[in-house]
Amino acid sequence: MLGQQVRAWEVLDDRVLRVMETTPRELFVPESERELAFADAEIPLGAGQVMLAPKVEGRLLQALQIEPSDEILEIGTGSGYLTACLARLGRHVTSVDILADFVADAGGRLRKQGVQNVDLSTADGLTLPHTRQFDVLAVTGSVPTLTEHFTSMLKPYGRLFIVVGRPPVMEACLITQHPRGHRTRQDLFETVLTPLLNAEQPEPFVL
Repeated sequence: MLGQQVRAWEVLDDRVLRVMETTPRELFVPESERELAFADAEIPLGAGQVMLAPKVEGRLLQALQIEPSDEILEIGTGSGYLTACLARLGRHVTSVDILADFVADAGGRLRKQGVQNVDLSTADGLTLPHTRQFDVLAVTGSVPTLTEHFTSMLKPYGRLFIVVGRPPVMEACLITQHPRGHRTRQDLFETVLTPLLNAEQPEPFVL
């Protein structure tokens, strides 16, 4: 998986590769899909949601340049695999998912792996109150447009990974918060990602 998929997608950060290698991905995959654990594909999780392909997870982790002292917010806990990787790179992860079953299942998997620096909760990431700011924000579903909702949760020098757009063209972006309110956007790669539940989708243009 690492050699043929992740490294081939220009993921070369040793810390990221080591975390992905030592976090047992197969134990975070639903049993019915376990043979796909290391496939170059998204894995169905139920309720129309998917586990990101390994190469996308690798690019996300590399782009965020997570430091051991970083406080991280994850929108979309999913299977908990990416949550575990984030937790092993940073200081603490707050992860929310709109689906209570996902939160419960991911919590069990994380406990079995001894991942303790994580707080999980059931919530809609699109309506989270802006009570805290984070060094890193990882959004695991797409949104049609980028708004202030997520960027306002970044500390100075904070980084946000988010996929913006609608099929057939979406862009994975890295947003960096600079002092005095200035932000920069780096477009990383094109992809198509399942939208966050409740993300408003623009109407298609019809002639």
